[in-house]
Amino acid sequence: MQTADAVETIQREMTVFARRARAAAGRMHPELSLVSYTLLGHLEDSGGCRATDLAAHYALDKSTVSRQVSALERAGLVARRPDPRDHRVQMLEPTGAGRRILARVTESRRAVVRERLAHWPEDDLSRFADYLVRYNAGSAPRPQD
Repeated sequence: MQTADAVETIQREMTVFARRARAAAGRMHPELSLVSYTLLGHLEDSGGCRATDLAAHYALDKSTVSRQVSALERAGLVARRPDPRDHRVQMLEPTGAGRRILARVTESRRAVVRERLAHWPEDDLSRFADYLVRYNAGSAPRPQD
């Protein structure tokens, strides 16, 4: 397969993957969109952060993040607290309910992935994991100087 064909196939298959992920997220927890799940996961992994940090990390418009965060707050999944370094700044963090939903959805997603990959040889799994890490490392947002 030539490079142009391979890139086209990769792009097409990644689009299918993204659509499947969005649909699966909707089935696992209808009130928690894939974007909400992603933001909630980032808040848990980071130990909390500012909304502007979320926007910068995901290269999203601040108003988009604000709407998502507001929806998570209304659902009782995210709470605000003062930043211990600067009390004028609000930090976002998952609530207990947010952590429980995140854990349940994460485990459901892992089960789906494990099932889809159950018959792959171990070497293929390792290569696939390495390729995904390499691809995502190359596409991480670059800090602005």
